[in-house]
Amino acid sequence: MRFSLNEKKAAQAAAHLLRRHGGPLPYIVLIKLLYLADRRTLVETGLPITGDRMVSMPYGPVLSGVFDFITHGPRDGSVWFDYVSEPVGYDVALVRQDFATDSLSAYEIEVLDEIDEQFGNLDKWALVDFCHTLPEWKNPERSSLMIDPADILRSEEIPEEEIRRIAEDAGELDYLAAAGLKGA
Repeated sequence: MRFSLNEKKAAQAAAHLLRRHGGPLPYIVLIKLLYLADRRTLVETGLPITGDRMVSMPYGPVLSGVFDFITHGPRDGSVWFDYVSEPVGYDVALVRQDFATDSLSAYEIEVLDEIDEQFGNLDKWALVDFCHTLPEWKNPERSSLMIDPADILRSEEIPEEEIRRIAEDAGELDYLAAAGLKGA
């Protein structure tokens, strides 16, 4: 099962979380909060917020594209850095306070808020430890392993028929995104 990364939604979701924290945030915390929000919306609706590829890494599951934005820096045409700063040390911050969240639904903002309320005050290592308990995380040693969203759905006891429907929908959305027919 594959979704397409919506960089603008990912950037707006990250900016929303950063604004809630009122200042810089360790990027490991931001990545984990975004992962947990994507995981929750995937389970509840069949669609993650960002559409980013999920992977297991030594410090737990992450969103691969978001991790790359933060660790590899700006790229031509990237909107991520219109919202989120490059890291200073291990922290990221808002680029500016006035930003749009028009790509996010009210439901997605609510999920981001709830995930932040539940996990946003944890120490980064406590958050890593919690993410290591998620059933989809496998220790990749010093590498990364892809997480199939279907495995998350199975771990949450979503029926196989529903998982197949979600996979079909994801394939159609991925096709439309690749063809440039779905909003960025």
